[in-house]
Amino acid sequence: MRAVVQRVSKARVDVDGETVGAVEQGLLVLLGVQTPDTERDADYLAAKIVTLRIFNDAQGKMNRDVQDVQGGVLVVSQFTLYGDTRKGRRPSFVQAAPPEQAEHLYEYFLEATARHGVPVAHGVFGAHMQVHLVNDGPVTLLLDSPGSG
Repeated sequence: MRAVVQRVSKARVDVDGETVGAVEQGLLVLLGVQTPDTERDADYLAAKIVTLRIFNDAQGKMNRDVQDVQGGVLVVSQFTLYGDTRKGRRPSFVQAAPPEQAEHLYEYFLEATARHGVPVAHGVFGAHMQVHLVNDGPVTLLLDSPGSG
């Protein structure tokens, strides 16, 4: 499982011109699922993301997590995180999980994140979405679960 995590001052996701999920200060998580992933990968990433100390403390050092700043987490499914572009010019998505597995683990990840007591907003799995964000910093991190490759 792979996540692109961005510290944001605000973010939202729109489907067909309507906002379906939004957060103010917090994190935007673009989440990709690959075939070998399990609920254990989702639990690992959810715990890692909500405890990442990437928000500034009073001294301007990254010592606070999203819970400390009472921020929210906006999660958007993105199978293209497993696009392989090493050969040719068209990405191959053979590493991405099939839709039914990916949707289950995406939904499970949302629940796992919410269990940490942070507000969770989300996009619509499989929909064409427009993601709007103000990346604060900018701070962007790439996280993989232990079994991800």
